[in-house]
Amino acid sequence: MAKLGTVISMLDSPNTSKFAFVINDDAVTLVRKGQFIEVEHESGKLIAVVNDIFRSNRYFERAESVAEYERVGVLSSHFPVNEWSYTIAECRIMGIFDGHILHRCSFPPAPGSIVSTVDEKMLATYLGFKEDGLTIGKLLNHDVDVKLGLSRLFQKHVAILAMSGAGKSYLMSVLLEELLDRNSGQGRIGVVVLDIHGEYANMRGSAFADRITVYDASKIRIGTRNVQPELFPFYYQLSAPQRRMLNTVFQEYRRAALNEHKLFTVKDLMIDISGVEDKKAASTRDALLDHLNSLHKMKLFGKVDDPSITALVKPGHVSIISFKNVDSEKKKQLIVSYYARRLFNAVKKGKIPPFLLVVEEAHNFAAEGIKREEMISKREIERIAREGRKFGASLCLITQRPVRLSTTALSQCNTHIILRVTNPYDIKHIGESSEGIDSHMLNSITTLKTGEALIVGEAVVQPIFVRVRKRKYDFHADGIDLETLAKEYEQKQQQKKEDVEAFL
Repeated sequence: MAKLGTVISMLDSPNTSKFAFVINDDAVTLVRKGQFIEVEHESGKLIAVVNDIFRSNRYFERAESVAEYERVGVLSSHFPVNEWSYTIAECRIMGIFDGHILHRCSFPPAPGSIVSTVDEKMLATYLGFKEDGLTIGKLLNHDVDVKLGLSRLFQKHVAILAMSGAGKSYLMSVLLEELLDRNSGQGRIGVVVLDIHGEYANMRGSAFADRITVYDASKIRIGTRNVQPELFPFYYQLSAPQRRMLNTVFQEYRRAALNEHKLFTVKDLMIDISGVEDKKAASTRDALLDHLNSLHKMKLFGKVDDPSITALVKPGHVSIISFKNVDSEKKKQLIVSYYARRLFNAVKKGKIPPFLLVVEEAHNFAAEGIKREEMISKREIERIAREGRKFGASLCLITQRPVRLSTTALSQCNTHIILRVTNPYDIKHIGESSEGIDSHMLNSITTLKTGEALIVGEAVVQPIFVRVRKRKYDFHADGIDLETLAKEYEQKQQQKKEDVEAFL
């Protein structure tokens, strides 16, 4: 371990929570903000993190003196300024590590104590990294692989929070690689990705093609007998007579499906309801038929589920539901709500293996301040967030607007992975909802580079900064750049023009 410097005495330190040390001249390039360091201590190895670094020089402390000397020449030509230049690192104490457990520091390090680089094997042990964990990158300022335990990361849910373009999809694809790389002896879960913009479809062209299935959401069919009328987007807008009529007809078909194995569709419901001849109920019937007709036009409800729940969730397999070709927000809500509910109920009954449900643009499916009746997927996402960990149902909520995401859902995500965020409302919300983040870390979120992340919560012993590793395969989740899109458009328009002229 390299010697970095010496603990110094200041007005308010060293104490049991912080200290400062002067950095040796030959170690200035070795110390960086956010770096872990080690200090000699009576009780064992004291672990600390560099909060900030300051440079000072006695010759430059008085502005009027510097200004006066600079008028007649360079100050360094008159005084040995380099001999009085020094660098101080301000550190936050993590605790005393005995090789297994981190103990609270109850007595400060002594001034004059030697500060050294931390032993990286000990650091990996201290941070709780697992040998068979998910390798998502390197610890910032250290050559240490960040290997997060599967259970600690996912069992109590995880949220990935970042502004657009900060690397959310890239990070998620790295996590998917790690999950697909696991063998049965390490424990494998099924993964279902709700891919709102079709960013992950290219994964099926990778080395994991045999373990990835992509479903076009526009072609999905939901078995009508498997739903309740409450799932229909218009249900809470119906009058009491309309609800009674719908429930009566629906339950008759449900009984027939159970007793006679008779399948039915929304069209069958419409035919039955249109046969109601009671003149007093005519207005109720016609209004209900209008609602059912709009549902029928969605082309979502069929006789059976396609895909089925058991086809979606398999150990070591990733199912991607791509919503790229679905424009209707109501249809997206229906699909997310239905499959979230079915997946949770199935895992509770042991019909499918433990699974991870990845929800992109989560704030559009579980929004804060919107009633569950107006956003039907919100109820199911919050239900998994509250109860899922008991049954092996895990959530990964990905959003670029944390402030708009349901606080119920976000508060149940015990691990937050935060990439660059600049919106002040989102930063404030992150500070209030993420445990263990101090003001120094919160201020660092706005300056994170693309691919750098702050991890806080259950998955790590303490908050850490990570540089996300490169993917193992060529995968363009960020889409085509604007210049290429513009060129392709003009080329297509020119080709159309030439085709028309050739035809004429």
